[in-house]
Amino acid sequence: MYKPLKKEIVSVLVHNQVNVLTRVVSHFGKRGFNIDSITSSVTKDPDLIRLTIVFSATEQSMQQIITQTEKLEVVESVHVLNRENSLYRELLLLKVEAGPAERADIKAIVDVFRGKIADLSADSMIIELTGTPEKIDGFVDLMETYHVLEVCRTGITGIEANINEL
Repeated sequence: MYKPLKKEIVSVLVHNQVNVLTRVVSHFGKRGFNIDSITSSVTKDPDLIRLTIVFSATEQSMQQIITQTEKLEVVESVHVLNRENSLYRELLLLKVEAGPAERADIKAIVDVFRGKIADLSADSMIIELTGTPEKIDGFVDLMETYHVLEVCRTGITGIEANINEL
C-alpha cells in the first residue's frame, strides 16, 4: 500500500562543533532520507547552532528519524515546526537578462513582490526577494517569461511563533 510523503520542517539545535553539520546530514542520508533544504545559523548561545531541515517522509518514518536524531550526542533538541504556528522565510537572488526595454516591466513585478534590485548592469539585473517558499516559487514562475540567467535560493529558515498574536 502506498503511503503518501509529507514535507516536514524540523529545527535541530546542535552543539557548535567541527563536522556537526556533516554528522547530522549523513545521519539522514544513511537512513534513506533526502534533504530538500538545510540552513545553519548561530543562536543567542554561542555553543549552539540551529539547523532547519526540510525533508519528505511518511508519518511513521518521520517520527523514526526524529527519534533517532534526538539520540545523537551532538543534538540538544529536535522540534517539528508546525505550519499553522510557525513563520518560514527564504532568500532568493535571481539574475535576469534585462535590457532598457524590459527594465520597467521587471521593476514593476519586483515592486509587487516587495523585492529589490540588488544590482544593475547594462544587460542584466539581480533581484533580491525574501518571503515564504510559495511566494518565492510564484515569483520565479512569473520571471520565467523573461530570460533568467541564474537562480540562487537559501532554503527555508523558520521559527515557531503564535501567528494569532501577529
